[in-house]
Amino acid sequence: MSYIWNIPTKVLFGAGMLSELHKEVMPGKKALLVISGGKSVIRNGALEKTEKELHAAGIDYIVFNKIQPNPIEENIMEGVAVLKENGCDFVIGLGGGSVLDSVTVISAMAVNDGTVWDYMQGGHGKGKSFKNKPLPYIEITTSAGTGSEVDRWGVVTNPEYNEKIGFQGDYPYLAVVDPELMLSVPADYTAFQGFDALFHSTEGYISRCCNEMSEVVELSAISNIASYLPRAVKDGSDLEARTNVAFANTMSGYSMEVSSCTSEHSLEHAMSAFHPKLPHGAGLIMISIAYYRFFIEKHICDERFIDMAKVMGMPDAKAPEDFITALENLQKTCGVDNLRMSDYGITPDEFKVLAENAKSSMGGLFLCDRIELSIDDCISIYEKSYR
Repeated sequence: MSYIWNIPTKVLFGAGMLSELHKEVMPGKKALLVISGGKSVIRNGALEKTEKELHAAGIDYIVFNKIQPNPIEENIMEGVAVLKENGCDFVIGLGGGSVLDSVTVISAMAVNDGTVWDYMQGGHGKGKSFKNKPLPYIEITTSAGTGSEVDRWGVVTNPEYNEKIGFQGDYPYLAVVDPELMLSVPADYTAFQGFDALFHSTEGYISRCCNEMSEVVELSAISNIASYLPRAVKDGSDLEARTNVAFANTMSGYSMEVSSCTSEHSLEHAMSAFHPKLPHGAGLIMISIAYYRFFIEKHICDERFIDMAKVMGMPDAKAPEDFITALENLQKTCGVDNLRMSDYGITPDEFKVLAENAKSSMGGLFLCDRIELSIDDCISIYEKSYR
């Protein structure tokens, strides 16, 4: 039994918790308030509520609204420039995973020289270490998918190299997980995000890094998503379902810190690095059945797959293949069982390039697999997943 738990982020969790933000001790006096380039936080009132809380707390702020669905280095550095020009001393992210990831990176780059890729550990990254501690930042999540509100990672794409890599920053100072902010997320994105959260924990549970502590949050996350994601997809106004999926998402964020994702995420990052219109969760869904079958056929952790099948609604599961059945059933129930790579422009002649990109840019996650995946293995997973 061995693990390290060092997650210092204070979390305000529950319906209506955004209204408690003004009561918290703020880590600065002026914030860069980061939102996406879309209009969702304006339409659903999240921006207005957040601004009201900041006014009540006596915090000055400036809004930066240039973040894309798959954040790129250029937008990150533009946010850094706006922060410096306006004398902001901390950062707030209000939005989904792309915004939360961006804030992690902006807070670090605001006080460290160079470019984002100077500090990346894979691909063309130079692997440098920070000279200065990142600025404090607050994460207010409006979706349930990445767990970024409690971890220290931010995923960024560099279009020059078609590399999509996790950037390791610092932990958030404070997180607000208010399911009321998620009620307006469309059904398809509710599913995409929910499966992203699911796979953070299923990957963590079969990874070499899994431990007694991570098992607790992973099985809890898997169980909650299997039970409540179909309800949230069917009826976005179902606050109980939204709350339980949000809880699972935060648990999966803890999983990534005390355990790790595996190569499934690397394989998808390559897909959406080359095809940025592909939602990350959708890409994961597309390859998931073939990916998990690869490990089941190797019989390297049969009991773990049985454990996951049981908490996904198959209490009498006896074979690792039962996990595939449970996963297929969940995808069908959520209406995402017919996603096709070809709809996003992915073609089979790319598979070797994607596999090589996954290994070179996010090779660290391959080290967390219980058995090594070769380039040919990766290509085979893409091939079996292709439609």
